[in-house]
Amino acid sequence: MEEKNITNKVAIVTGGSRGIGAEIVKTLEKTGYSVVLNYNKSKEIAGSIAKEYQNVYTYQADVSEPNSVKELFDYVYHDFGRIDLLVNNAGIDLIKTINDTTYEEFDKIMKTNLYSAFCASKEASKYMINQKNGQIINISSIWGVVGASCEVAYAISKAGMDAMTKSLAKELGPSNIRVNSIAPGIIDTDMNNNLSEDEKKAIIEEIPLERIGTTSDIAECVLFLEKNKYITGQIIQVNGGWNI
Repeated sequence: MEEKNITNKVAIVTGGSRGIGAEIVKTLEKTGYSVVLNYNKSKEIAGSIAKEYQNVYTYQADVSEPNSVKELFDYVYHDFGRIDLLVNNAGIDLIKTINDTTYEEFDKIMKTNLYSAFCASKEASKYMINQKNGQIINISSIWGVVGASCEVAYAISKAGMDAMTKSLAKELGPSNIRVNSIAPGIIDTDMNNNLSEDEKKAIIEEIPLERIGTTSDIAECVLFLEKNKYITGQIIQVNGGWNI
């Protein structure tokens, strides 16, 4: 049976087994958090992270399903007695024109990216309001800010996250709960493996800092928001100046 550290602050990271999510999990654990890594299908990868990091605990849940989300939060609160930080990171992409995007694909994007963040934020807020303290960080996207040709469903889902961020910041602020979004640009993850080297080179030429972002760039922004007690309702763009 896992022995849990109940003296640490507690974070939940959805979609925490890969890419940006995994980096956030590792970074928070290194800074003293007990981190619940939520995954849906990547059991082995999630388990390997938990074996490497003493205060990382895994929990399988499809966060697009409300009952699964409730069970996740009930488990965390029962075992740790507190929830200090929620990072809504779970998400998938879809590169298709609007006419090629099926209604089923649109629904899947909305449920995985946006509905999951709503469900998790709803459950987290219950505990955080009682604590009179907490923080929610949504991982959105540059495409939610500026839109994206051939990624309309994805862009809509991320713009929705940003609207939720601003709304919840107003609603939960009186309970000392801060809510922010991080909107990454192009980051070196599996999600961008569809890009050829020539396509990556062309993108880099458009970025003032002349490089693709790393997962640690996003994780460091999570730490910045976690530490600053007077930032809420903001969409922090981490993109090397791509859309200046």
